[in-house]
Amino acid sequence: MNLTRHPVTSFDISLYSSFLGREVVLSVVLPPDDSDVQPSVRTCPVLLFNDGQDFGALKIKDILTEMYGAGSINPFLTIGIHAGQDRIYEYGTAAQPDYAGRGNKAGLTTSFILMELIPFLKDNFEIETEGITYAGFSLGGLMALDIAWNHPGIFSKVGVFSGSLWWRSRSLSEGYRDSDRIMHAQIRNLPFKPALKFWFQCGSRDEYDDRDCDGIIDSIQDTLECIAELERKGYAWNRDVFYHEIKNGEHNVQTWSSALPRFLSWAFGR
Repeated sequence: MNLTRHPVTSFDISLYSSFLGREVVLSVVLPPDDSDVQPSVRTCPVLLFNDGQDFGALKIKDILTEMYGAGSINPFLTIGIHAGQDRIYEYGTAAQPDYAGRGNKAGLTTSFILMELIPFLKDNFEIETEGITYAGFSLGGLMALDIAWNHPGIFSKVGVFSGSLWWRSRSLSEGYRDSDRIMHAQIRNLPFKPALKFWFQCGSRDEYDDRDCDGIIDSIQDTLECIAELERKGYAWNRDVFYHEIKNGEHNVQTWSSALPRFLSWAFGR
């Protein structure tokens, strides 16, 4: 085990998306170049992260440097995809926006990821285009789950931090029912079981809303009931699906940063 703290290398690059009609900034974090961590990213797995603009606040470079130094994770290439000004429309579920029309560009984001970003990474970093891990926070977590669920030939693992799993086709004032949750319905209605593994995180103070007044905040309920849909599909708790609840955790980058080491150990641990 090498306890020397070799810092990771990071830089930002820009990729124009014809689907989104804008430049997309990418934060690239390379594993450290030392004897214990392979310097070539060609043999490294890939982690895509939505909301890469938050990498600084998440302290992801410090976390990775610490974990590589402790020898607790295998090397991987991290790509943080910066959100644009239309984030609330570019993130969501590709097949269906929510009841307010939010996420109506999520299909374009999916096309960007599959048809522009991954080929770009293959050309410039010579990565493998299968077995990619995809993660995100809040609405970015929902987007990561939606893309991975619908394209399991490319993705193998997905991380959902405080995911916006409330995403629904009907508002509360319109007579909302739990069956109106879009991601839950996708999982329930897909006729086959994708080869994926899932990691979910929530905080006990992620929010305060409790729409059915059962004493469980909606974010935790929506997450656990999403996991229940996966279990009914045949995925097993603590084998295929993992859940990490943080006491007093909130819906913010500080909580997600505290959860990152556990997620990274799950996805890339030695």
